[in-house]
Amino acid sequence: MPSLPSLFVTGTDTGVGKTLASCALLHRLRGRGLRALGMKPVAAGVEPTPEGPVNPDVVALRRASSWPGPLNQVNPYSFEPPIAPHLAAAASGVRIQISSIVQAFHALRSSADVIVVEGVGGFLVPISEREDAGDLAVALALPIVLVVGMRLGCLNHARLSQQAIAARSLRLAGWIANTIDPHMARFEDNVQALRERIDAPLLGIMPYRASPDPASFELQLPPPS
Repeated sequence: MPSLPSLFVTGTDTGVGKTLASCALLHRLRGRGLRALGMKPVAAGVEPTPEGPVNPDVVALRRASSWPGPLNQVNPYSFEPPIAPHLAAAASGVRIQISSIVQAFHALRSSADVIVVEGVGGFLVPISEREDAGDLAVALALPIVLVVGMRLGCLNHARLSQQAIAARSLRLAGWIANTIDPHMARFEDNVQALRERIDAPLLGIMPYRASPDPASFELQLPPPS
């Protein structure tokens, strides 16, 4: 994996494994001796914890980090209903402020070597009336890691995501193939098709697991192209 100051992890869609990929990246960075923290600026859907209602992705990221960062910095915006973030925010009477997220990021960054920021949904999911996750990535000015959910249609979704990232003048640092469909026909051929068309390295392949454990999930290194 390239040496990078911090990363913004996005996906070709929701439910494609951004949290697992982010946790795997945190494990890899910690294995290099770096102080690595995970961050999920916006999360929708919570479960009870000793600290109160917390999004399960946030719980996983904190467990995969070098230490659990302050909850209000790791997850500045948390909403109870598991719906689109701009709808969840509106229902709660809250407006997601990108400036507040950037402030929380820099607070975390001051005590860590690297921050892995997990986006919400896909790259262009709305987070307010006018702004989307891509605007947040621009404000943070981080290299992007794209998680591709490997299933029928992923070639189109991945290429559209790549174009959207380039349109914001952001650098795609790499991509991760997640085997979300264990029965996908010609998996290796589809991975190769993406390697030929995505102008960034394949950082790893996430094998299919029926019940993956983010605390121990690791990326498989891809074979040489």
